[in-house]
Amino acid sequence: MTAKAARPRAVLIAGPTASGKSALALALAERVGGVVINADSMQVYRDLRVLSARPTLAEEARAPHRLYGHVDGGDAYSVARWLEDAAAALAEAERAGGLPIVTGGTGLYFKALTQGLSPIPPIPEAVRARVRGLDLDALGLHARLMAVDPETAARLRPSDTQRLMRALEVFEATGRPLAQWQQVPAEAPALAAESTLRLFLATDRAALRARIAERFHAMMAEGALDEARALLARGLPADRPLLKAHGMPWFARHLAGEITLAAAIEGAILDTRHYAKRQDTWFRHQLEGWTALPKEQAGAWLERAVG
Repeated sequence: MTAKAARPRAVLIAGPTASGKSALALALAERVGGVVINADSMQVYRDLRVLSARPTLAEEARAPHRLYGHVDGGDAYSVARWLEDAAAALAEAERAGGLPIVTGGTGLYFKALTQGLSPIPPIPEAVRARVRGLDLDALGLHARLMAVDPETAARLRPSDTQRLMRALEVFEATGRPLAQWQQVPAEAPALAAESTLRLFLATDRAALRARIAERFHAMMAEGALDEARALLARGLPADRPLLKAHGMPWFARHLAGEITLAAAIEGAILDTRHYAKRQDTWFRHQLEGWTALPKEQAGAWLERAVG
C-alpha cells in the first residue's frame, strides 16, 4: 500500500504485555503523522502511570496519545465505555487527517472494536451494588454463577472475580444468562476489520519472561511502590479493577506487613508472566485475520503496508 488512497482506516497493534507494542506504535505515529489510541484496560486509569506501563510524558509529547490516564481509579471502566471513547478518538483523528494507531493488550477491546458488542442492557447501579456486596469469596461467586449460567461459569477461572461478578450482574439485571446475550447478533462494529491493518506481536516465551522481569525492576526504580501506596491510601472499594493491576495485590500485602518487598516483586513478576501467556493464547484463538510477526520484523512490515 503505497498510495495514500490505499492507506488503511486504522492500524491495530496487539500483543502480550512487555512485547514492545507501545514503542512500535509510537515509531509509526511519528513516521506517518498518526494518533496513538490506547487499548489497554489498565492504562486508561490515571493513578498508575508507572505500574501500568503507560507512555511517559516525553513519549506522549512525540505524537498525539488518546485514552491514556483519562479515567479515575475509583471508576469501574467497561468495554462498552471504552468502545464509546475509542469511537470518538477515531473520529477526532480522522477529522485531523491523522492515522489512528490502536495499541494495547486487552483483547476484548479489539474484539469489540472490530466485531461489535452484544446488546446487553445497562446494569442498574442498585443491581451492581448488590452483586458487588455479596459476602462470597471467588469460589463462592463461581458456584453461584454455575447455578444460573453454567456455560459462562465453565469458561471463567474461579479466581476471575471481575468477570464472575459481571456475569452475575447481567443475570440479576436481565433474568438471562450472559451466555445467551452473547449469542445475540452484535451491533455494527465501530471499525470494519477489513478496513484496518491488524498486527499481532508474536514473542519468544523465554525472551518475554526475561523482558517482563527487567521491566518490572525498572518500574520499581521509577517509583512503582510509591504509586501503589498512594492508590491504596485512597481507600477505594476492593472491587475496583485498578486494584488488580499487576503488582497491586502483592504490594498491598507487602505494605500491610504480610510479606517482604522481595516476595512481592517475585509474585508480581510471576503473575505478569502468567498473564502474558494467557494474552498470547487468547489473541491466537480469538482474533482471526491478524498478521503475527516478531517485533524485529514488524517495523519493516508496517512501513511496507502503510506506505
